[in-house]
Amino acid sequence: MTEEITIFFQIIFIDLILAGDNAIIIGMVASKFPPEQRKKIIFWGIGGAVILRILLTLITAYLLQITGLRLLGGLLLLYIVYKLYVDVIRNSQNDEENIKVDSSSMLKAIWTVLLADFTMSLDNVLGVAGAAKDHYFLLVFGLVLSIILMATAATLISRWIKEYKWIAWIGLFAILFVAIDLIYTDIKLFI
Repeated sequence: MTEEITIFFQIIFIDLILAGDNAIIIGMVASKFPPEQRKKIIFWGIGGAVILRILLTLITAYLLQITGLRLLGGLLLLYIVYKLYVDVIRNSQNDEENIKVDSSSMLKAIWTVLLADFTMSLDNVLGVAGAAKDHYFLLVFGLVLSIILMATAATLISRWIKEYKWIAWIGLFAILFVAIDLIYTDIKLFI
């Protein structure tokens, strides 16, 4: 029971840190268009992100069962921890500020959003799937929570993270713990 409670809180902090990026991207891209197109871009962007999250979660949960891939996942999460430290904690420029928005057509804007969703969903899904381990109920909880946070509270979360650095630090340490646990689990199997 204690393990599940620990995993539960790890997933919440991982989602808080990583889920908001997607909605910020969607909002940034949509803001370049008139209001009637903006609603469509937001709808398709969030819809695409939800579908990507579900597919990536299923694939990642399966792949993390394969020996050797947890080590790769852990190393990828270590890189994400480093990037988060640089981007969130040290306040350097975020990746979303560097995204070029082609406002010539709505389809190009939706494609930009989906591409950004894919790259930004992968880190969230990997973190949550790694934290959940074999607790599939907690994996589904993490997926649903990330979708809800992305669709409703991204702006609020990003403001909280900027205002209260301790939230970012807890999320960072939660992801670091998951990365080390994934790496250790695979190395233990090889020894």
